[in-house]
Amino acid sequence: MLNFKEAGDITITCHKFIAPSLAKEVKSLGYQLDSEFPTGVTLKGSLNDCIKLNLNLHCASQVLFKIKDFIADSADDVYDAAADIDWLNIMDEDSYFSITSNVLHPSINNSMFANLRVKDAIVDQMRERRGRRPDTGSELRGLVVHLFWKNENAAIFLDTTGNSIGRHGYRRIPGKAPMLEALAAATILRSNWNQKTPFINPMCGSGTLAIEACLIATNRKPGLFRTEYAFMHIKGYDDLVYQKEDEALEEQITEIPGLTIIASDISPEAVINAQKNAVAAGVKDLIRFETGDFETTTVPANGNGVILINPEYGDRLGSERELEDTYERIGDFFKKKCAGYTGYIFTGNAELARRIGLKAARKIPFYNARIECRLLEFELYKGSKRE
Repeated sequence: MLNFKEAGDITITCHKFIAPSLAKEVKSLGYQLDSEFPTGVTLKGSLNDCIKLNLNLHCASQVLFKIKDFIADSADDVYDAAADIDWLNIMDEDSYFSITSNVLHPSINNSMFANLRVKDAIVDQMRERRGRRPDTGSELRGLVVHLFWKNENAAIFLDTTGNSIGRHGYRRIPGKAPMLEALAAATILRSNWNQKTPFINPMCGSGTLAIEACLIATNRKPGLFRTEYAFMHIKGYDDLVYQKEDEALEEQITEIPGLTIIASDISPEAVINAQKNAVAAGVKDLIRFETGDFETTTVPANGNGVILINPEYGDRLGSERELEDTYERIGDFFKKKCAGYTGYIFTGNAELARRIGLKAARKIPFYNARIECRLLEFELYKGSKRE
């Protein structure tokens, strides 16, 4: 069985452009990064560290532990490399496993073929050594093996996560065009919010941004909402290590006296659904929910906090012409009611963003699904900037 205390190479993946927020999180847990790339970070650590990372990260997708590096010019090379791994040291012959991959090689036009070669190598070894084969399928409910293969460089990892931790598990009612929880957390971590001043979220929809803000401010980690991970199916896993990390999640929750988080939406149904999601996240009593147009949202005077709005941007829910007036009103709302705050707009429509009528101090790139977006930051001064 594997030594869960032995250090190795860890890759933590995330959605594109979330890596700076993910890097910030990983460092806050006391780890030193080896590298950062557009869809993840790398570091040194053990499988026990992978347990801690899975439970504590808001912005990650998968936590991968490398077990083999190799050069591959064909799918047969992948088979040979996988066959060279002692799989009985990692799993039992009666286990269930699945294969995932990230493949970019001229010999492969369907990554499922590369997956099949890894699966064949494992099954053939088990059948030869034990006389029977493990069960396998596409569901990520047991051991998960991940193949990375780009040009001639390849590696086989144990995916210690399974189903992505980018979905945090508390959102019972997603609403229309919901923002991925990991993306919501990443936008908050890229803002200048100090997690003590007011956080205002008009147009809250399913409440994801407000809930994530509350979770981050009070140090509530996504591991609180999940009990099943792929690392639990690796030979050598010690449940006591997981239980200790799980207990630490409760112990590290911090209540912030006077924390003000306000979420509003013009739809009564959306507000009710957001409240239900907040109940599932255990933070309903920490968020003030309001029903009404965004312009009526309570903005505490002299709050010096953050206002973050994720309006529709025409691609899925509304036409641009209908939304032009909305964006203009958002600009007026910022100028008239939000002086002293920092305003943020998350949008995938640059033309509509120009209707806000304010110059962005920062334009931070993100992707929402396949839509390239920007988190626009506006410094909302009291009086003139010179003053």
